[in-house]
Amino acid sequence: MNKHNLLTILFLFFISFTYSQENLLNELKEETKNDNSYELPAFKAMQVGNLQSTKIADKGDFYLIVAHRFGPFSNGIDNFFGLDDAYTKIQFAYSFWDGVQFSLSRDSFEKTYSGSAKIRIKKQSSDFPLNLVAYASTDIESQSRTTTYLEIEFKDRVSITTQLLASRRINKNLSLLIAPTFVRQNNLQQYLLTGDNELNQFLIGFGGRYKISKRMSINADYALNLNRHKNSIYKDPFTLGLDIETGGHVFQLVFTNASGSNDSGFLTRTQNQWFNDVAFGFNIVRVF
Repeated sequence: MNKHNLLTILFLFFISFTYSQENLLNELKEETKNDNSYELPAFKAMQVGNLQSTKIADKGDFYLIVAHRFGPFSNGIDNFFGLDDAYTKIQFAYSFWDGVQFSLSRDSFEKTYSGSAKIRIKKQSSDFPLNLVAYASTDIESQSRTTTYLEIEFKDRVSITTQLLASRRINKNLSLLIAPTFVRQNNLQQYLLTGDNELNQFLIGFGGRYKISKRMSINADYALNLNRHKNSIYKDPFTLGLDIETGGHVFQLVFTNASGSNDSGFLTRTQNQWFNDVAFGFNIVRVF
């Protein structure tokens, strides 16, 4: 089965599953008129694991997000199964207006500086089945700013990611997300190292969250690349994690094959195979 057939099947499954739950959801709402749980966000954190979620900071809220990714377990005991190696991203997010969020971050993966914006288009309600959010980010990698790569200009180090995030809280426990994605990969360093000249990358992301207790959930996300260069060394990123809510904090424990946490980094420059080179990491989300 090729990627396009797989994409079609997954998309149709998402749509059919979404609408098959509509009548059941309305019945449950009638039975619990004072229960507003379905109007709560589909996801508790800004990210499912690595992939962006439809969660947006409330107006006036300030978020600190720390993302940490260790090396693969396959590095063995000499690197303490990956714990000796790590990439860290520190991100600040703030909402000046209702439904609009801005953020700034720095990721040690490729020494990347990033800015992003999230804008809510529509909330899930009894009249509309999905949460819709527009998302865009700009990543500037500074690792290649050395005498080794004299031919690289500033524009060659900038990558842009745009996404339409669509999620639905199916019931009290299950939420699903789909994310058509475009990445303009102006990474000349990548081309010099690998010969991968696909600057325009088209992907589709999938995510899900399943609550297993009042404060814990199992999360997963995956991004399918639709036009990766045939000789590319990069892989599709997959993340499996556990969310733990503790008041103003959300701890996300993740297992992933992606080293970077910035959007273009994990979406288009993941080199590890999931089963061979999975690594442990975590996200700490704190709201002020």
